[in-house]
Amino acid sequence: MYLYEVRGLLLLTLLAALQIATEGRGTPPLCRPGFTEDMSVAEVPESADKGQALFNVKFVNCGQGGLVQFECSNPSDFHIEADGVVYALRPLTASTLRAVPLVIVARDETNQQQWQTQVRLTPPIGQSQQVQDIPAPPALSQGLQEIWFPSRQTDSSSVGQLKRMKRDWVIPPINVPENSRGEFPQDLVRIRSDNDKNRSLRYSVTGPGADQPPTGIFIIHPISGELSVMKPLDREHISNFHLRAHAVDLNGNQVESPIDIVINVIDMNDNRPEFIHQIWNGTIPEGSKPGTFVMTVTSVDKDDPKTANGMLRYKIVSQNPESPTSNMFTINNKTGGIITVAAGLDREKVPQYTLIIQATDMEGNPMYGLSNTATAVIKVTDINDNPPEFTAETFFGEVPENRVNVIVANLTVTDKDQPNTPAWNTVYKITGGDPTGRFSVPTDPTTNEGLVTVVKPIDYEISRTYVLTVVAVNEVSLARGIHSPRQSTATVSIRVIDVNESPNFEPNPKLIKLEEGMQPESALTTFTAQDPDRFMQQTIRYTRLSDPANWLRIDPNTGHITTIAVLDRESPYVKDNMYSATFLASDSGIPPASGTGTLQIFLLDINDNAPHVYPQETEMCEKPEPNGFNITALDGDLSPNAGPFAFELANRPSDVRRNWTITRLSGDFAQLSLKIGFLESGIYEIPIIITDSGNLPMSNTSYLRVKVCQCDHNGDCTDQQHIVAAGLGTGAIIAILLCIIILLILVLLFVVWMKRRDKERQAKQLLIDPEDDVRDNILKYDEEGGGEEDQDYDLSQLQQPDTIEPDAIKPVGIRRMDERPLHPEPQYPIRSAAPHPGDIGDFINEGLKAADNDPTAPPYDSLLVFDYEGSGSTAGSLSSLNSSSSGGDQDYDYLNDWGPRFRKLADMYGGSDD
Repeated sequence: MYLYEVRGLLLLTLLAALQIATEGRGTPPLCRPGFTEDMSVAEVPESADKGQALFNVKFVNCGQGGLVQFECSNPSDFHIEADGVVYALRPLTASTLRAVPLVIVARDETNQQQWQTQVRLTPPIGQSQQVQDIPAPPALSQGLQEIWFPSRQTDSSSVGQLKRMKRDWVIPPINVPENSRGEFPQDLVRIRSDNDKNRSLRYSVTGPGADQPPTGIFIIHPISGELSVMKPLDREHISNFHLRAHAVDLNGNQVESPIDIVINVIDMNDNRPEFIHQIWNGTIPEGSKPGTFVMTVTSVDKDDPKTANGMLRYKIVSQNPESPTSNMFTINNKTGGIITVAAGLDREKVPQYTLIIQATDMEGNPMYGLSNTATAVIKVTDINDNPPEFTAETFFGEVPENRVNVIVANLTVTDKDQPNTPAWNTVYKITGGDPTGRFSVPTDPTTNEGLVTVVKPIDYEISRTYVLTVVAVNEVSLARGIHSPRQSTATVSIRVIDVNESPNFEPNPKLIKLEEGMQPESALTTFTAQDPDRFMQQTIRYTRLSDPANWLRIDPNTGHITTIAVLDRESPYVKDNMYSATFLASDSGIPPASGTGTLQIFLLDINDNAPHVYPQETEMCEKPEPNGFNITALDGDLSPNAGPFAFELANRPSDVRRNWTITRLSGDFAQLSLKIGFLESGIYEIPIIITDSGNLPMSNTSYLRVKVCQCDHNGDCTDQQHIVAAGLGTGAIIAILLCIIILLILVLLFVVWMKRRDKERQAKQLLIDPEDDVRDNILKYDEEGGGEEDQDYDLSQLQQPDTIEPDAIKPVGIRRMDERPLHPEPQYPIRSAAPHPGDIGDFINEGLKAADNDPTAPPYDSLLVFDYEGSGSTAGSLSSLNSSSSGGDQDYDYLNDWGPRFRKLADMYGGSDD
């Protein structure tokens, strides 16, 4: 590997020195980086092992010091190092080595500049392999054209230096006929170099057709330099080839500069003409004069158009039909343009012609030229050469009066022109018999008939028959020289049928002006209708059809209108002072006919509405800034029965004028101001008296609802919800009252239920555990009668409370709350039991007397005992609190744990002697 690197460096040095020498004396050397040759030949062995160095590419860096990276076109088999040495990446054979030329690319990593060269691999030439690998030069063909490389001459004044002598060298192109049937390979030319006299050279060609697609068309013998073609050529595929010939020595060094060789393929007449379209369509108006252009047909030939092989000629082979003559058309033999040559084109007789057109190459030579045919279809278009003709001279029809958009009669015509064309479509015109324009004749687009139609109502009482004159023409004018026949005009007779017509109000609508406030049963006007049927004896009756406010009544026979209510201009049914009512008039015909009429009443304003304040509610702060706001007076009347208005505050309540003042700003506006600087939050009703300016003025007291609220620094209410709650409306107050009533009913029901429950509980035995006795606690005695339990008691307890329940049957440790203590007491005289009185009042009185006379009896006037104490009481005697015998021995410190309510007792009894 080291030897290859040294070899490469020596070659690079030699090339640089050679380039400097070729620049000439006195001229500074100009170095251009790149490969020394665009194409080179390298000798490689028949086979190569993996990693074996094969050859070295020659690249001049010009000492730029840039990093050059090499790449090859077959990176799977070859690898090139930075020094230009190419290595085998795997074991290679001769077929792989010499399959295709290698393309080497050099890229400068600094400026991304690229260079490219091509290397052809050849086997080494030795004494033992020369005969085997290199074919012997064949016998030179006699008379074969030779192409020599441009010669090189040596300048005798430049010793030791070579200098190329540049001169023009033009190599004539080589002509090869296409579709050759000769033997292949076929020799074309011999490439020679004058350097082959001194040393052995190798020749090669490159380019499309040789080593580039399509490959294999041209080859060159490497020794003799004979260039041959290997297969027939096709000019229509490739018309010429551009090849480049090379000459190198046995070491692959380029001996001559490459020369360009051009091979032209000579055209042969091997292609027929081809029409662009097989069927050509054209049109010609009927009646066209001779020489009128119809259309152009076009054919192409793939052969060379500069030779006779591609020069075409046209002709008409046949014409169908041959009417009125067999030569109605002719064609320009060079351009293919078709024109008419005879007159007599009539679409109604021959609507279409079919021509067979032939195109022939070789300038139309029928013996040597090739030909092809196409079809030309020529349609004869219609012109208006046939006017429409009516099928009858007179048409009849009838129509009821007052009917519109009714077809009276159908007018039929005939036209020989092509249907559904402007020359066939018919337009009908009324030329007489309809001075008022009550009829029209549109055309049916399908049948081309004329539809006589009534477009304005016809009155039988005015005219009973109509006779119309109608003319039929086409949408387009007739062709020159064609005149309309007599059959293009017809008469239409129309009979009018009398029908029962509706009565007509005159005028409709009818306008009257009245003052509002007109009282009921006042006569307004007479609104009658006229019957247009003069030839029918009929009566008319009137009815009210629409009266939104129900103000009017109409007499069914005379049409006299009276009021049945007061006319009010301020009614919602009055729009812009106008009230409208609709009435119906019906005749006595069979069937009856009816018509409607509208009565419009313009109501003049009177002063019948008092003014009121607007807005009716407003808000202000407790300390208003500013302390006033504007109000407006509204009046349903119009001027002069409305403004200007007079404003004043009512005298009552008295605080209104004390707190407020009102100032008129204009005819409709006033300012209400607060006299005092502060007003408490709430809702205030301020009565304001407003008087209008009518001839008889009307006054009204309006109440302005002012919501006074607390405001923030922005002037917005902060207690809006409170004010809203204080100013509830009637509906809200009713809802609240209903809720209160429902709540009271529920409470009453609950009390009744509790009473019933207490009765059931008191009917049972009242027992209490001694541990639950609360008589030793602090009790409340300020409720007379013992509370609610005093109102619901058992009479048996009052009659004999001591004998209700024997002691023998009571459980041990349980006693009633109203019985006496069980502990022994001092003996007192026993009170005799009171007899059972018949009346509860007597019984209570006797009980009270007995209790008053018994000093030992507690006040048993209720079911509960609150004041009993003494021997046997679970609370003990209260006198023990003043006992000095046991107070000093007892510890009252536990009272400190009972909370703040017992702190005083703890201080009294739980402290020290101090």
